[in-house]
Amino acid sequence: MNTRMRRAAFAFSATAMAVSLAACGSAKESGDNPDSGKKTAAAKGDAITVGLLLPENQTARYEKFDKPIIEKQISELTNGKGKVDYLNAKQDATQQSQQIDTMITKKVDVLILDAVDFKAVAQGVKKAKDAGIPVVAYDRLAEGPISAYTSFDNTEVGKTQGEALLKALGGKAKSGEIVMMNGAVTDPNAKQFKDGAHSVLDGKVKIGKEYDTKEWKPENANANMEAAISALGKDKIVGVYSANDGMAGGIITALKGAGLKKLPPVTGQDAELAGVQRIVTGEQYMSIFKSYPQEAETVAKMAVSIAKTGKVDSSLQTSTVDSGTEKGIPSVIVPVVSLTKDNIKDTVVKEGYYTLDEICTPKYKSACDAIGLK
Repeated sequence: MNTRMRRAAFAFSATAMAVSLAACGSAKESGDNPDSGKKTAAAKGDAITVGLLLPENQTARYEKFDKPIIEKQISELTNGKGKVDYLNAKQDATQQSQQIDTMITKKVDVLILDAVDFKAVAQGVKKAKDAGIPVVAYDRLAEGPISAYTSFDNTEVGKTQGEALLKALGGKAKSGEIVMMNGAVTDPNAKQFKDGAHSVLDGKVKIGKEYDTKEWKPENANANMEAAISALGKDKIVGVYSANDGMAGGIITALKGAGLKKLPPVTGQDAELAGVQRIVTGEQYMSIFKSYPQEAETVAKMAVSIAKTGKVDSSLQTSTVDSGTEKGIPSVIVPVVSLTKDNIKDTVVKEGYYTLDEICTPKYKSACDAIGLK
């Protein structure tokens, strides 16, 4: 991990974790048939293999933060003996199902899974468990017999976005209509974001149009926004709830293309560099800052603990969650922060996501200067 990554990683106690992971459990679980091909969860010491399946590579976070931090953390927790076998589904649920089969064939010791389609992977999760491979759901709560889960408080994300939009609207909340651009229906997080936002917005604004955006793609959000502008009229739209930064970019392109001289406030999520730069210029009102380093370190610790002891270390578990098929899944929920032009230095810069030079390129320098970002 480079210097910026190290600054970004939130402090978790490696010493305590090392002690808790020092002992291996029994090499055989009761009830396993030695001829069935199943592996036992605690069969190895540090020489473990962790399968890592991430959902897509359009969002910058997965290659920049999640993958390298997980790899580094697993290496540290296993004294350099553990390894990560990584595959990316590129937003293809069928391909991800095949990748689960690949990990089963390779007999990885534990699988970290960020699902493209939380329901479609249920069968694959069961197949992994039947093969003796525990699955840790990462960022999205997949269905099937999941052994552990870590993510952010997704309902709180939606609430935070909704509250920020209401603040930006001020007295205009009742004077026009907003457009809601939710995420993909195949992503369970999208529903939680939407539910959280509705809990804040309902009754306080008129929702003129609402979309569930296929595959979270900016171009789909752009098309949806163009349709909303055509249906409602550009002058009637006072704000846009966008579930993430990528879609916000597509939405803002549509708004500018419609000839709006002053853009309505648009929300976002993920603190992508392009999103932060749009916040600097005022084109985008806010984003959600989430500590991907903290989330990535947490899932690595969960995976190593399960691979070596058969359970999540008690020092990590903060709560339990229920999925559509399982109850009481051990979980760690990471907090979120509303990112606006007022706290860019205290969030993405302070935590090493981006330097001021990366944000304030020549194109954005005057806008950075105007908000004191220098």
